Amino acid sequence: MGTGLPGQVNLPEAFANGHRVHYELQGAVGAPVVVLSNSLGTTLAMWDQQVPSLTRQFRVLRYDTRGHGSSEVTRGDYQIEELGSDVLDLTAVLGIDEFSFCGLSMGGLIGQWLALHGGKRLHRVVLCNTAAKIGDENGWSARIARVRRDGLADIAQEAIARWFTSPFAIAEPARVEVIKRLLITCDPAGYAANCAAVRDADFRSRLGEINKPALVIAGASDPVTTLAECQALAAGIRGAKLAVMNAAHLSNFGDERFNSVLTNFLVT
Repeated sequence: MGTGLPGQVNLPEAFANGHRVHYELQGAVGAPVVVLSNSLGTTLAMWDQQVPSLTRQFRVLRYDTRGHGSSEVTRGDYQIEELGSDVLDLTAVLGIDEFSFCGLSMGGLIGQWLALHGGKRLHRVVLCNTAAKIGDENGWSARIARVRRDGLADIAQEAIARWFTSPFAIAEPARVEVIKRLLITCDPAGYAANCAAVRDADFRSRLGEINKPALVIAGASDPVTTLAECQALAAGIRGAKLAVMNAAHLSNFGDERFNSVLTNFLVT
């Protein structure tokens, strides 16, 4: 199987919810399944450091969210409902009846939708570096216009500054560069379409309806979905747990506790 890095197209492919989806499925057949969902502007490769740990106990399904990586860029602006339905259909196509889900940022919004609409198919949900409402409409609309006009290279450095703490960026420049390449090589049309999904998603009035075991993972230095916003998300979901990483927006980078916190919650 491929690694999901830019330019690689050798991943398995499925036709789900009306479009092509690239995915990677690893781990023992018959093990419980956990689905990993990428953040805006990355691909399934962002989870490379989690897979070896998770596959000791789980079958791990990673996929490139619609408009990202090697998955198809469909026309028009996207909605979180579409992206959540993609997960339900992809797992069904692959014969996966039940699963837990872990998504970061935009992936965390997808996770909230699944927690409301996934029914008995969804066991547990992990919501990383996300909020019931991320940002404001004007900010997202301005970013969409900027990306459509100037492409993604123009915003890449700003994004990297939000995604990683300065100590991590200094200590791990190669890993930071890999993630930066994922953003730069993302299709601008797909990125903008997903920005619209994030812009329009708002679960603030529905958190109390979520009745799945939930873990919210926050980054202590996250300037995008702040610790306070993650605390509010956890407080709004009945029985949700909160874990704080020594990290910025990509909390699966920079804190070695991430893997154990994630695994311990999923096996509880």
